[in-house]
Amino acid sequence: MRISVSSDMDEPVARALVDALRARGHEVVAHGALSPGDDPQWAACSAAAARDVAAGTADQAVVCCWTGTGASIAANKVPGVRAALCTDAYTADGARRWNDANVLALSLRLTSEPLLKEILDAWFTAAPSEDAEDRENVARVSRLDAGRA
Repeated sequence: MRISVSSDMDEPVARALVDALRARGHEVVAHGALSPGDDPQWAACSAAAARDVAAGTADQAVVCCWTGTGASIAANKVPGVRAALCTDAYTADGARRWNDANVLALSLRLTSEPLLKEILDAWFTAAPSEDAEDRENVARVSRLDAGRA
């Protein structure tokens, strides 16, 4: 899977994220502080990673900033992106399962390396729900993107 990753700071957990994704066999495209010469501001690098997903040049993205909030807000401004700020494995599982989230947002402050592993395990194990109600909610979000809510 091709995954875009952004971080506004070159923090140890951001580097561990890139290493963990590569160790899982994913191709990583780095943005922000993880890519020399790139704009490291959270709004810019999170949007860049999200645009990769929306354009289909990445299957998913992981966006990071100090709290994860700004990164998730910026990513969610890109039509077609469903970014979820996940601080634990249960939330990551639910975001993939019920929301068909395609962008994982993480807090550089709160995410330790052991917690990162748990979140990634949950994220990559969960599959989007096939339940009609869940699919309709995801479709409603798509209509919001298209301005037809």
